[in-house]
Amino acid sequence: MTNSRAHSNRKAATAAAAAMLSLALYATPIHAFAPSGSSAISIQQPISTATATTRQSSPPLYMNVPTPTIEGGATPEEVKAAADNLPPPSSFFELQRASVSAAKMAMADGYNLLEVEFPPLPANVLEMDDVSAYDVSRANVKLAIDFARSFSSMGVAVVLPDEGELNIMLDDLEMGDKPYPGVTLTSLRKGEEGDTRMFKPENLLIGLMGRGSGGTVKPLENTNMYVVIVASAQELPDVEELYEQIKDTKDADGNAPVIVFYNLKLDILRGDLGAPAFPSKDFQDRFLSRVKPVYYLRTRQYSRSISAPPFIVNYQGCIFRSYPGEFQTLLDTGTGRYRKVVGNNVRPGLGEFKEQLTDALREDGAIASKEDEGSLFGFLRTGYKTTTWWEDERENASLDWKS
Repeated sequence: MTNSRAHSNRKAATAAAAAMLSLALYATPIHAFAPSGSSAISIQQPISTATATTRQSSPPLYMNVPTPTIEGGATPEEVKAAADNLPPPSSFFELQRASVSAAKMAMADGYNLLEVEFPPLPANVLEMDDVSAYDVSRANVKLAIDFARSFSSMGVAVVLPDEGELNIMLDDLEMGDKPYPGVTLTSLRKGEEGDTRMFKPENLLIGLMGRGSGGTVKPLENTNMYVVIVASAQELPDVEELYEQIKDTKDADGNAPVIVFYNLKLDILRGDLGAPAFPSKDFQDRFLSRVKPVYYLRTRQYSRSISAPPFIVNYQGCIFRSYPGEFQTLLDTGTGRYRKVVGNNVRPGLGEFKEQLTDALREDGAIASKEDEGSLFGFLRTGYKTTTWWEDERENASLDWKS
């Protein structure tokens, strides 16, 4: 009797521990998404910069107060002001809710090419040696399906680049192509009916040319949202081809279909444009520049040498935006939190973002001021050009990608 009771108690304790571990993983803090292993510098005072649109003199006190919404009676100005100061999410659950809300508000404002970007795994997981690109892709698929569930009444397709990747993912996740009502897991490129080949060399040739699918991209019936995942720069013209086929269609309420670029790292893919066997740079001007970042969280880390111990200062931060809010430059304080440095209605380039963080360190006295450092030494650090080609003003490009 005593042994039976002890065995029962052990089982109960084990179940409770498993439940607590599951809850802890689901509530992973967003700070864990930032790269680890650096000595972050805390900013005690706000900085002053000519490009700033908002400033705050002390860390805000975030309480459990619902975010204002139009449906709740808030004005557009109140919604915008709340989004301007929205902190990064504290868990993946909160992140999913915030990204869905941002997408819905952008769609209500008439945008139908949307970007959602954030690290799909905590940084300590991403930095593990045994974590592969496929592990990241699998995480993105699961997150995209969860995102799509919130729009299932529209009819949503979560699309991978081709049928080969789709079949591998379906087998690995052990699910069918309709994981939830109103949500379909499919591919951009589709073979002819009856073509059961696992490998299609013609698709490889077309993909290497970066010039479209050769007519294998077809829209789905009763589908008004496409969530594109794990596509490369060479496969992005397929997304443009899909957009050209659906852009003039309307649903019963008069709304055009929506394409969501989900965790595609478009800033990295843009860097491939213009290279041999990749789409040309005008692809950014005519298509990618029209993609609106509605939920954007990108972390960056930097190192800087100084003349006094410890001689190297490691610091990191992130650019964060939740539509319709502004782009916030946030500094990692090293305490599990981010500190807002400055906000801009126009997305800062990566060079400008780094300089904003560096100015914050100067203001705090962590590194030498520009006057003490000298203009020549400062120029040698930053170089002549601090922007990439797509961040420059381009005559035929839309401003949606950075506004």
